[in-house]
Amino acid sequence: MQLSFRHLFFTLAFAVLVITIMVIAKSILIPLSLALLLSFILHPLHKRLQKKFGNIGAAFTVLLGFFLLILGVLTFFSAEILSLSDQLTDFGDKLMTIFTDSVVFVNENLSFLGNFEKDKLLEDGKSWIKEGAAGLLGKTFSNTASFLTGIFTMIIYTFLFLIYKKSLVSAFKQFASEENENQYLKMLKKIQLVGQKYLSGMLTLILILGLANSTGLWIIGLDNPILFGFLAATLSIIPYIGTTIGASIPVLYAFISKDELWVPLAVAGMFWLIQVIESNFLSPKIVGNSVNVNAFAAILSLIVGASVWGVAGMVLFLPFAAMLKVICESYIPLQPLALLIGDDHFNNKQKSENGPSWFTKIKKSLGG
Repeated sequence: MQLSFRHLFFTLAFAVLVITIMVIAKSILIPLSLALLLSFILHPLHKRLQKKFGNIGAAFTVLLGFFLLILGVLTFFSAEILSLSDQLTDFGDKLMTIFTDSVVFVNENLSFLGNFEKDKLLEDGKSWIKEGAAGLLGKTFSNTASFLTGIFTMIIYTFLFLIYKKSLVSAFKQFASEENENQYLKMLKKIQLVGQKYLSGMLTLILILGLANSTGLWIIGLDNPILFGFLAATLSIIPYIGTTIGASIPVLYAFISKDELWVPLAVAGMFWLIQVIESNFLSPKIVGNSVNVNAFAAILSLIVGASVWGVAGMVLFLPFAAMLKVICESYIPLQPLALLIGDDHFNNKQKSENGPSWFTKIKKSLGG
């Protein structure tokens, strides 16, 4: 086997060039990528309304409905956060008191800070928080303005994707030869289905998890269960770490706001139980095989996405990895890369080594 250093150099150079462009142009590429996924999921509805309202009218109607939905969700959660503002003040004071008591306890046993008064430390801590709050408020306003600008830009891109989808497909068809045109169109259709199934599946999963989390927190007796429940469900869209972060927030809030120790323990146990059900039953059924990516490729896409685009990259790079797998499967020189990304080879090997799964055995024993 011969190793071509020339091909290796050009491959690495191309990869570096792509990552550099993604970092430099992320303010343009992030809303463009979100719009592409959104256009995938809105395509069936746009196609259905196109006969009644026309191409532009259907796109406008679909996006108007999406905008009103986003506006309603933001309004609802803004009201929930405002109702929680007074409790957040008490929450911050309790958190600062616990921190001060901990520092005093450690200092009394180790004496690494010298002599100081608890009230003085508590006062200095509150003044430090107030000074940082002004900068945090300005940063929050800036981030909110950037977020709204990104939403508006994404809607514009999605509108253009919807009304020009036929022209875009015709343009991409020119990259394929005449004898491979049908196969090329199948690849584009499969890419669209991957994005559509992933995004629609995740939205359905967020809705189910949000309702389950909110119901569980309401039964336990935690304040603002809908806010914390849907916040944890929304953060679960970030692979691996999103669920942990989403569960940690209500657990910490329950630990600070409630005097009974069983409340945070019950919240943690509830999130663990829902996570087990989601991982083993809900996610395979709802999201299915739309993101057929192995764990190594998923974690790598998570790390690279976070390094390149931050939180947006952590969300987007996983479906992009699945789309890249579809592209690699369509070209013979890239099929080894598809095997590295995909999970089919691993699952088939595990089935051949371990035999039928426990679910299959039970089903057969019941005559299914």
